[in-house]
Amino acid sequence: MEEDGFCDWLIFSDEVTFHLCGKVNKHNVQGWGMENPHCYVEHQRDSPKVNVFCAVSKMKVYSLFFFAEQTVTGLTYLDMVTEWLLPQLNEDRADFILQQDGAPPHFHREVRAFLNQHLPQRWIRRGTDVDQKLLSWPPHSPDLTPCDFFLWGYVKDQVFVPPLTATILDLKVRIRATILNITADMLGRVWEEMDYHVDVCRVTKGAHIEHL
Repeated sequence: MEEDGFCDWLIFSDEVTFHLCGKVNKHNVQGWGMENPHCYVEHQRDSPKVNVFCAVSKMKVYSLFFFAEQTVTGLTYLDMVTEWLLPQLNEDRADFILQQDGAPPHFHREVRAFLNQHLPQRWIRRGTDVDQKLLSWPPHSPDLTPCDFFLWGYVKDQVFVPPLTATILDLKVRIRATILNITADMLGRVWEEMDYHVDVCRVTKGAHIEHL
């Protein structure tokens, strides 16, 4: 991270679920705490939902991908990467580094085989010793990932405002409109915040951080 220009190469990526009822999946907004809050939240069951993928760099947010499937598998994720994501990234620059989190679809054998072949030493995430990844990303570290500490929280704050949308189509329209409102200046500040988070982790030698 201290190498000049390294952060400029990074493309962070993630997918998240948007529920029509406004339910927020806490798995995607997790954070560290010193105590168990014993908090109970009621949710509407079987609310219509849509799975959304997005990638973000220091300069731009790439267009959204809405999965047609209710559950994202390794094969559906691989189809998205090959047919939709990589063509966009390659069009912008040839030396990008793709970061992924530890979601099971990202660890699928065929996904890793594809990345080993097409992005050797240019992808970051969990992998095996034989994988051609650049490095492993620390698990359960939402404070280091712009998609977690900024992107999805910002989008859901803007999307889930009363009155909530009545259909999945309207929900998609609202999500797209919010993404289009994210500017390069906003992303620049996000990258500065990420640098600060990395500095804190470096000073504490990767120890538990209660507050940032």
